[in-house]
Amino acid sequence: MALLERFYPDEYLDSAYDIDYEALYAQGYRGVIFDIDNTLVPHGAPADDRSVRLFERLHRTGYHSLLLSNNKEPRVKMFNDRVHSQYIYKAGKPAVRNYIRAMELMGTTPETTMFVGDQLFTDVWGAKRAGIRTWLVRPIHPKEEIQIVLKRRLERIVLFFYRRSAGRKNGIYGD
Repeated sequence: MALLERFYPDEYLDSAYDIDYEALYAQGYRGVIFDIDNTLVPHGAPADDRSVRLFERLHRTGYHSLLLSNNKEPRVKMFNDRVHSQYIYKAGKPAVRNYIRAMELMGTTPETTMFVGDQLFTDVWGAKRAGIRTWLVRPIHPKEEIQIVLKRRLERIVLFFYRRSAGRKNGIYGD
C-alpha cells in the first residue's frame, strides 16, 4: 500500500474553482501552481471568463500564480494571455526541477505553495516530490488524448485505495 500512497493527493475536490483560496492565504499560502488542461479549462481551450475571474481573485488576495504545463509555449501563452500569470511550458512533469523553478519565480517555498492539477502521475506526484501541498481535481472534460486515457485507468486504482484510506481515517467507507 505504501507504494500507492506516494501518489495520493493531499486534497481531492471536484474543481479548482471549489478551493477556498482566501482561507488558505490566511494559513500562510502565497503561491499557487496550476496545471491548465482539464484542471482549469477543457483540453486545448482558451481561458474562459471563470478562469479569468479566478486569477483576478487570486491576485487581488495577494497570491503569486504560475501555470506549469507539459504543453508547448503557444498553447500555454494562449491561455495566459487572459489570466496574466507567470508560466513554464514543456515543464517535464513529474520531474521536480520546474516545480522548484516555479517557486523561485514566485518567491515562495514548499510550505507556502500549493499545486492544483487533474493528474496523479504527473501533477500530484511531481508536486509531492517537491514538498508542495497538492489538490487533485476531477478532469473538466472526458475527451482526452489516448496516453492520458490509459493513465486514467491506473489512476482509478490509486484513487480507490486513496478513498478507502480516507474513509478509514474519517470512520466512513465508500465513494
